[in-house]
Amino acid sequence: MFPAENLRDWRGQKVIDHEGKKIGDLEAVYVDTSTDEPAFVTVKIGVIGRSRLAFVPVAGATVSPSAVRVRYPKKLVQEAPSIDTDGELTGAEEPQVFAHYDLPYSASSEGERRLGRR
Repeated sequence: MFPAENLRDWRGQKVIDHEGKKIGDLEAVYVDTSTDEPAFVTVKIGVIGRSRLAFVPVAGATVSPSAVRVRYPKKLVQEAPSIDTDGELTGAEEPQVFAHYDLPYSASSEGERRLGRR
């Protein structure tokens, strides 16, 4: 396993938890708008016709030839805030994503969004 870099290149690849259980497929990368560094990815979970995109932090993520491994358990990711497959994360929903993983959240001083999809 190697540290996860260039996560955008992994779109569509399998995402697994810290125990190797498949969570879903990587859909998109969300960057911290203050640093332009990847902060979260969305993972497509659910069954066909009822899929949704769950947010999971990328801190500590690693990659193998066949998957991106995140450090969070599958159950925690499945319970994470999510959006429809064609939806967008609103500014009001951002704090909930951070809180779900017990991560600190602070909006910018100008009230700008903290996460941006890339």
